[in-house]
Amino acid sequence: MEPEVVVAVLALIGTLSGSMLGVLAANRLTNYRIEQLEKKVDKHNSVIERTSILEEQMKVANHRIGDLEESKA
Repeated sequence: MEPEVVVAVLALIGTLSGSMLGVLAANRLTNYRIEQLEKKVDKHNSVIERTSILEEQMKVANHRIGDLEESKA
């Protein structure tokens, strides 16, 4: 084989392997970021659930306080 062809084939192999490694690294980074976002969303959803429970408890407490105030009057 001619040296130019060998150099071209080696350059092609290097380019393809470099591109594949770049794609794999970007894919790993994207997966990591998605996992971190999922954790943040889960944490946020937990806060929302706890807030709704607290709101319901406050509503009940306010109702009971109102009943006590009415019974005193």
